[in-house]
Amino acid sequence: MDYKICVIAPFANLARTTEEVLHERVSELAANVQIALGDSHDGVDQARQAVERGAEVLISRGGTALAIAAQVPTVPVVEIQVTAVDVFHAIKQAGVNPDIIGIAGFRSVIYECERLADLLGVAIHVITLDDMAETADKIAFAASKGIKVVIGDANSVIIAREMGLGGYVIESGKDAVYKAIKEAELVATVRRQEQERAELLRTIVDSSTDGIVAIDTANKITFFNPSASEIFRVKGTNVIGRPVREVMVNTRLPEVLASGVADIGEIQHIGHKILATKRIPIKIKNKVVGAIANFQDVTQLQQFEQTIRQKLHGKGLVAKVDLEQIIGESPILEAAKRQVRCYAASDSTVLVTGESGTGKEMFAQSIHQLSKRVKNPFVAINCAALPETLLESELMGYEEGAFTGAKKGGKQGLFELAHGGTIFLDEIGELPLALQARLLRVLQEKEVMRLGGHKVTPVDVRIIAATNQNLVELIAHKQFRADLYYRLNILRLHLPPLRQRDGDISLLAEYFLNKLSNSGSAGKRLSNDAVEFLESQPWPGNIRELANILERTMVLVDRDEITAADIKEIYKCDLNSDWSVGGAGLPVNNAPFTEYTSLEDIKKDVIEQIIKEEEFNYTRAAKRLGISRTTLWRRMQKQSD
Repeated sequence: MDYKICVIAPFANLARTTEEVLHERVSELAANVQIALGDSHDGVDQARQAVERGAEVLISRGGTALAIAAQVPTVPVVEIQVTAVDVFHAIKQAGVNPDIIGIAGFRSVIYECERLADLLGVAIHVITLDDMAETADKIAFAASKGIKVVIGDANSVIIAREMGLGGYVIESGKDAVYKAIKEAELVATVRRQEQERAELLRTIVDSSTDGIVAIDTANKITFFNPSASEIFRVKGTNVIGRPVREVMVNTRLPEVLASGVADIGEIQHIGHKILATKRIPIKIKNKVVGAIANFQDVTQLQQFEQTIRQKLHGKGLVAKVDLEQIIGESPILEAAKRQVRCYAASDSTVLVTGESGTGKEMFAQSIHQLSKRVKNPFVAINCAALPETLLESELMGYEEGAFTGAKKGGKQGLFELAHGGTIFLDEIGELPLALQARLLRVLQEKEVMRLGGHKVTPVDVRIIAATNQNLVELIAHKQFRADLYYRLNILRLHLPPLRQRDGDISLLAEYFLNKLSNSGSAGKRLSNDAVEFLESQPWPGNIRELANILERTMVLVDRDEITAADIKEIYKCDLNSDWSVGGAGLPVNNAPFTEYTSLEDIKKDVIEQIIKEEEFNYTRAAKRLGISRTTLWRRMQKQSD
């Protein structure tokens, strides 16, 4: 409690009474209550000084209270009420019984004094004062009617005595003073709360990035926040009270004021800015008392959105590989890199094809890194890694309550998160047909609708899709939509398998060995015959398979030099091991390493072997393969076609 209350006492007895009340009944307020002496003339000066010292509420009585309220309007004034008991004490104090007693005061002081006269059995002449300037005239008139004694406030008593009449002040009792102090405390508390709310509201409005303009019923500006000043290039202090059309020529606020109907969603162009505008009538008890306009700078909103997207970078939605990090110097790889540089300058959809393990995501990241979208999110998802229902909610997002377990408040989909950037859809050939239709709509309309939602969200996303399958064959088997294929196959990037990249195997092997050495393994080197052996293999698993073989070799060979025999021995171990243990995509039926003609043959053999081992329990088989049961079923269907 840091507010201050000041009691302006018109006479000394009231000041003493106030001190006693503070000591006896409200000692906790004593430090925040000041007392000053002053009648209707000096009291106003005392009140002004108290306000300068920080007083938030003033207390006084009778004419002094009215004078202060009239001349110091910035601070509330609480009036000490005069009770019938106070009047009775004043009459008793007179100690005489003249034929008629005059009771002078403002209406708040002399209220129902006639009834008191009936109770006391005395004749009372009420002298009602409406203005202090008329006090002398009214008391003089009462004296001409035979009044000998005047009871009233301090000013009335002084004038009566100057006229030779008896005069007695109606003094306020402790109870009246106590009630006034408690009322002042309440007023100060409420006033402080109102000031805090008003300041909070002003701070919110002033700090708003939206321009806010309000008018009254005369179409004059009553509010003009700093953002509005910036938008319309005028100072708010210079426009308050001016007709709104003098400041905003084409404004429709007067029409909204006249009709009482809101106008929402209009787009305006002011200078180089694009503004989304809404105008709303201000109503009190269904009566229009003004109108307010809100102007959102769309350009600024886009900048905010960009900032949010950049913050998402810190959450992992960022490409980490650029073109220079892709190892290899073979002519066929250099040709692919040249394509990447060309594609990065465009914003068209890219379809990346190639066998598993050829580095499709690395090339997708490189395209993003070289593009104008480099500072925006890069979002990657494997379309074969999730069940259809989960994949749809991840891509498109969902609204609260869209399904059992849906996150409160809903969730942004990956397309929304990738806004302004790039989304990489790996294994696009595994995308279910229903989702293919939704993806096609995103490509066509540049907008998404969340699961369970009823509105679309515009998105600006570049799509890079990748597959190790022949999409044309999938189209022929009605497993892939032709219209989606043609939407994706605008820019085509085919990545060569490792067996076609002459000279790159030795570079990659050296890179992986150095990387493994830096990660804590002992440094090792390949012998010439080991390099020759590596270069002679077809590598159906491509770079991923090469990296895995080298890592196992680093672990199992305890010499500094790795020979061809070492690598062949590891192959032998792989060929004789259980798939669930070896887990590198190698054959499991003891067939020679070079007997397979394609990666699809290996996949088919592996799937059949594991299903048999799991006694045709497809759930366990899918778990061992690291794929969903749905994906396993689709692959089995494709192999049987």
